[in-house]
Amino acid sequence: MDRISASGKKKKIVVVGAGPGGLTAAMVLAKRGFDVEVFEKAPVVGGRNAELAVGDFRFDLGPTFLMMKFVLDKAFEEAGVKSEDYLDFKRLDPMYRLIFPDFSMDVTDDRERMKREVARCFPGEEAGLDRFFARESDRFRHIYACLEKDYSSLSDFFKPTFLRALPFIPFGSSIYQYLGNYFNSEKLRLAFTFQSKYLGMSPWECPGFFVILPYIEHEFGIFHVQGGLSEISKAMARVAKEQGAAIHLNAPVKQLLVEQRSVKGVVLEDGRRVHADATVVNADFAHAMQTLMPPGALKKYSSDKLKKKKFSCSTFMLYLGLDKVFHEMPHHNIVFARDYHKNTDDIFRTLKLSEDISFYIRNSSVTDDRVAPVGKSALYILVPVPNNSSGIDWAREKSRFRNMVLDIIAARTPMGDLRPHIEAERVVTPDDWEDAGVFYGATFNLAHTMNQMLYFRPHNKFEELDDCYLVGGGTHPGSGLPTIYQSGLIAAHLIEKRYA
Repeated sequence: MDRISASGKKKKIVVVGAGPGGLTAAMVLAKRGFDVEVFEKAPVVGGRNAELAVGDFRFDLGPTFLMMKFVLDKAFEEAGVKSEDYLDFKRLDPMYRLIFPDFSMDVTDDRERMKREVARCFPGEEAGLDRFFARESDRFRHIYACLEKDYSSLSDFFKPTFLRALPFIPFGSSIYQYLGNYFNSEKLRLAFTFQSKYLGMSPWECPGFFVILPYIEHEFGIFHVQGGLSEISKAMARVAKEQGAAIHLNAPVKQLLVEQRSVKGVVLEDGRRVHADATVVNADFAHAMQTLMPPGALKKYSSDKLKKKKFSCSTFMLYLGLDKVFHEMPHHNIVFARDYHKNTDDIFRTLKLSEDISFYIRNSSVTDDRVAPVGKSALYILVPVPNNSSGIDWAREKSRFRNMVLDIIAARTPMGDLRPHIEAERVVTPDDWEDAGVFYGATFNLAHTMNQMLYFRPHNKFEELDDCYLVGGGTHPGSGLPTIYQSGLIAAHLIEKRYA
């Protein structure tokens, strides 16, 4: 049913940014009968989930892990279609390889094979794996239900969903500490806690709440989308258009149009004003608060208060087009620093560049023949580094750090020296992320500390201004593709309820 205003027209929704959260909201709201217009500053959709083309090679700019596929499926279903009609999914097995200084372990969602792999690498720890699966299924069921709610009011903490989850939340425990309930070995704990890096946090600081992440991987698996995960954003844009939404590219928004504490639409860079009944902001949260709001409009999230918030780490990126395919490495690979604890302290506490680094390599050409020419590969390398509150001079460090990463890959992986094989290359530093509109270059947004979660994270219905809704990693439920899709669904549901 169309949502009709008093003037006889459909209710108008403006979406600022065509990232995954904004596109989710756009396609669902268009299906629900709203008049939806999306304004994206870039020439392509996707935001940090966009495609990056370097010569003949195709990369995902940002996210490469697709977990919780059921959330993505739900988003497409709410838009009236099936995800598999638009996307070609491939379940990955192994899900990823963990490369420690003295051995490697392939992680699979096949529980019997995973148990054998634990027995091979950590003899005597197999029983802990059984306990982990048995106990964490209940925890996931209760905690995940909390992430589907909007938490616009403190009273949400007294509703049945949260009260039922309360006994399952390990307050005062980091994810690393909590895994001690199951595993004695530090490295085995790291195998189940490195997922905190998905949130841009150290496993020694990331709340035990997020033990659901490794459970989700092992329970539901990890998927790749042929062509890259950026294909998801392209598919969402296609669905949104099919449902009647308009998507404008190369159309940057200059400012939100605020009147009497209510957002009435947007002012574009070219001076045009687009009025709306509700506005969805899908931009980096802190950057949007500093750049899209009229002067003096904010109190809770003023510039000074934002700088007191805790933010995630940043990432140093290498996108390499290579003249060969490295079949000796699986799709996803995580290489741990020799002293992982010190490396994480450098990133999150002392805010300095480590010489002993941890990093992630996506070798997608072993799975996907669409990302590179035949016989060649598109290699994606991500190194967690401090965000730009560190003051690191990336203009000076960029070349040195790039070469150090390649040296360590040569020493620690079967790939050897990649330099003779490079045909195309793009390097992205925290400065580049910040220039692209990411506050402090913190690619995972606001940190996921307990005092910046649920009600204490920016609300999907923005608490400072009426008729304004927030989606993306900087708002509830948090960073990572599945939770960003969920933010889009929550915002769409709130708008639908508002005009029911």
